[in-house]
Amino acid sequence: MKAIQFTEAAQTVGRYIQALVMACACLASFGIQAADYPDKPISVLVGFPPGTSTDSVARILGERLSKELGQPIIVKNRPGVGGSLALGELAKMKPDGYTIALSASGPLGINPHLLKNINYDALKDFSPIGQTSWLPFLLVTNKTKGLDTFPKLLEYARANPEKLTYASIGLGTTSHLLMAMLLEKTGMKMVHVPYTGSSQSQADVIGGNVDMTIDTLVTTLPHVKSGRLNGLAVSTSDRANLDPSIPTLQEQGVPDFNMGAWLGFVAPQGTPPAIIKRLHDEVNKALKDPEIAQRLEALGTQVVMSQSPEAFSNLIVKNYDTWGKLIQQAGLEQK
Repeated sequence: MKAIQFTEAAQTVGRYIQALVMACACLASFGIQAADYPDKPISVLVGFPPGTSTDSVARILGERLSKELGQPIIVKNRPGVGGSLALGELAKMKPDGYTIALSASGPLGINPHLLKNINYDALKDFSPIGQTSWLPFLLVTNKTKGLDTFPKLLEYARANPEKLTYASIGLGTTSHLLMAMLLEKTGMKMVHVPYTGSSQSQADVIGGNVDMTIDTLVTTLPHVKSGRLNGLAVSTSDRANLDPSIPTLQEQGVPDFNMGAWLGFVAPQGTPPAIIKRLHDEVNKALKDPEIAQRLEALGTQVVMSQSPEAFSNLIVKNYDTWGKLIQQAGLEQK
């Protein structure tokens, strides 16, 4: 009986040793893979057409990352569903670091609340790598009512509820939701006039048909520089490098207002942490290059380096919750 018990115990110990050896082998294999990464080209999915800001940022950073990583970086445009088509494809990819995406904030923070045909979970299907930039928005007014500063606008709007109008580039767009957030935080009440794009909405603000809009800095600033619009405030917590003379909403008494469209890299959920860290570090290294930063800021983007993948993940979650609340308040959530 003792011999049998000893034999069974020996077999059990043997199985544990075998399992431990296999586990160590797997860990060693993983270490080799992470150390050797990358050993083939990396694809970057972009959910917008060639020539857009997101596409241009992906290509500028892709050139630099290719030199640092020693492998080609191939930008693949997957336009559609407001940038969400690319993320739906990414969610199904093997989590090995060879297919990642440069996403805007909309596909991760806004679209999941608005659209029914989203085939991914924004908070569960991706491993954040790092933020690359902000696209600041600028609040602008026309010249007809003398509302050339934010304090003047605030005073007039509070004294004349729903007498002012604001344009957006469409229901549920960042332009619309940022203005909705501003009204909520300040108690102003205005009439929303949705358009289908920036050119038409800004033309009507310039023409005096609508009182104001909030849109990307890169599209609104030329009209401010030309004297056709008043530039009142930028939407991010820091002043924009393209025009540091324009104060932020936070500076002018609107608490905790640090919103806009951001860009950042994400990978499929389950991508090894060592690969995520390698990509994060290389992206930050590229963003520190003055030449790269200058090229990106010429596109109207504000270069931002995330402290860690975890910090970028926290930003995604915070934006997701904030946009979701605004969309629900506006009655725009998917039914």
